[in-house]
Amino acid sequence: MTGEDDPYRRARHLAEAGRDADAEAELRAALAEEPGDADLLTLLGYVLRRRCDYPGALRACDAAIAAGPALADAHAERAESLMALVRDADAIAAAREAARLAPQEPAGHLVLARALAGAGRHDEARAAARHGLSLAPQSVAALLTVADVERRAGRRQEAERAAREALAIDPESAYGRWLLAMLDAERLRVGRSLRALREVARDDPARPDVISMTWPVRSLLSALRRWLPAAVALVAVVAFAARWWAPAAGASRLLAALFAAVVAGFALRVLVPAGRLPWRCLRLVPGPLRRVTVGRAVTVVAMVALLCAYAMTGLGLILIPALVAAPVLGGLRAVERERR
Repeated sequence: MTGEDDPYRRARHLAEAGRDADAEAELRAALAEEPGDADLLTLLGYVLRRRCDYPGALRACDAAIAAGPALADAHAERAESLMALVRDADAIAAAREAARLAPQEPAGHLVLARALAGAGRHDEARAAARHGLSLAPQSVAALLTVADVERRAGRRQEAERAAREALAIDPESAYGRWLLAMLDAERLRVGRSLRALREVARDDPARPDVISMTWPVRSLLSALRRWLPAAVALVAVVAFAARWWAPAAGASRLLAALFAAVVAGFALRVLVPAGRLPWRCLRLVPGPLRRVTVGRAVTVVAMVALLCAYAMTGLGLILIPALVAAPVLGGLRAVERERR
């Protein structure tokens, strides 16, 4: 079946209108009559992926490839599902096959670029993205893929340039506006980033990206995870040294106060401009991710409170629970990665 057939066309239009449940129902009804139609199965994989049913999307793509092994779109969509499941090596292999089957089509090269970027192979990803762009220089999708790959590689200026080129062609591109908002987030332009994310969500109320709108909270916790345990450990080492060198006791209390003040200042810098929006959105994210984020926040608050208590009292035993909390913070981060 091709895109000219009514069931495929109707399902495609429903998906483009954001009516993914209706599109899925249309596709399943059509597949009941033609279960081996590779185009319908590929589109079903796309719709299921949009509905976050990644295992189901992968099964649909596998069935599409079994029905039409030479269908490049099926391999490309399979790569997208594998990326969502964080199976980087398999995603790269599927994307390479899509690019091999349709070397003059940009789509396969673009999904390959995203798969390589997801695996941290930034130079290869940039080369694949640029090649895809060379095949379609005015393609918004190609420009946004270049922007995405450059952003992941830490090249923010290049990413912003490509995103703005895409938006010059299509000013309403939700993904282009989202990319610019996230680039602002990485530069701690908190208010501007959240305003842009709110506008993107307003334009597509059926699928608001509530996870992105919690970035001030999650980014703050991620930054603190990197150095707060080391700060607590340093305070503990200096406090322990006071057994042999008395001035170290005062130094450890001063360090504890300094680290607590730095955390408070950074939190104010990020959270005050953000207002209540990230916290309201946090209530809407998937339960496991919400619980992990709240757990990390509680752990950080407890560690900072213990630092403050030690700075005020000088009681070394107070540092023991702070040290115990450090691996808890790292463990919660690992759980968050698995949940996502």
